[in-house]
Amino acid sequence: MLTVNGVNVDLNDPVVIGLLLAAVVALLIVVLLIMAVRAAGRSAQMAAPISQQIQMLGQRVQSLSDGQQQLAGGLTHVSEAQAASQANMLQLMEKRLAQVSQHMNENLQGSARRTAHSLGELQQRLQAIDKAQENITKLSGDVLSLQDILSNKQTRGAFGEIQLRDIVGKALPSDSYTWQATLSNGKRADCLIHLPNPPGPIVIDSKFPLEAYEALVRAETQEQFNRAATLMRQAVRGHIKAISEKYLIEGETADGALMFLPSEAVYAELHARFPELVREGFAARVWIVSPTTCMATLNTMRAILKDARMREQAGAIRRELGLLFADVDRLGTRVENLDRHFGQAAKDIAEIKISADKAGRRARRLDNFDFEELAPEPESPVVRIDRPKGS
Repeated sequence: MLTVNGVNVDLNDPVVIGLLLAAVVALLIVVLLIMAVRAAGRSAQMAAPISQQIQMLGQRVQSLSDGQQQLAGGLTHVSEAQAASQANMLQLMEKRLAQVSQHMNENLQGSARRTAHSLGELQQRLQAIDKAQENITKLSGDVLSLQDILSNKQTRGAFGEIQLRDIVGKALPSDSYTWQATLSNGKRADCLIHLPNPPGPIVIDSKFPLEAYEALVRAETQEQFNRAATLMRQAVRGHIKAISEKYLIEGETADGALMFLPSEAVYAELHARFPELVREGFAARVWIVSPTTCMATLNTMRAILKDARMREQAGAIRRELGLLFADVDRLGTRVENLDRHFGQAAKDIAEIKISADKAGRRARRLDNFDFEELAPEPESPVVRIDRPKGS
């Protein structure tokens, strides 16, 4: 029970409770309205700067819009400039590509020509190499054939004789030597050179100690070398003795003979390692020659033959010289006569020219109808032309 202003209020009464609730609700509404009004005032106060900010934001948005439009225009200009630049760049690139393409084509054509030329030269060199290979193959076959030839004593002797024939035929006239000449003792020489006395006919005999030389070259030990050197000495001494006994005939041949070695290598080996054999040959009057030294010796013989033939023809040469002197004297006399005739002819031609000049002057007078009395002219001598003697 509650007493208000002398009135007792029963709190348990539903009406009272309802009124109390209604009062509370009304009070709450009033409070809420007051709070709403205050909030509205505060909101109005807060909205003013926000409105200003919104206005400023709108201005900025407008500025951004203007800037965007300007940016769009700039982008359009940039796009157009970029498009033009790209077009120019494409044109330049096309021109550059065309130049590069042309240059590359020229380089490729030049390279193709050079390559073709190089291939042509290479082909020529390959052909030369093929030809050289063929020559080498042929030469190897010739070497094998030469080895077969040199392996047999008879064919080896024929080989040396053929080489000797070639050298003698090139160095001496054909009537100054005889091949396979038979001497009074019945021995047959490879070549007999007909030299005048002294020294007289001289014999050249071809020898080739190949077996001893090959054994000397193949020697690997001192024992093998000594054995090969002994064979070489025996072979050369045997050849020297045979030539000395067969081809040195007193009163028929020269007091010496030549032993021809058809190999420069054998000749060099003989002089380098066996000088005593060379001295023995000198003592036996047998001179050892190689193809080179044989040619020099034959050229000396050629000079001897030429000198001998000049002496033989000395009388005929003197007779011919006498006739030549007589012909020269006769020619001098005839030249003098001809010179005298030419002098007389020159004098006659000068006098003829004088007479021709006078005749010309008279003809010019007649041509000008000059009828005046002609002045007497000295009488021209009569030109007498002598007939040349003997004409």
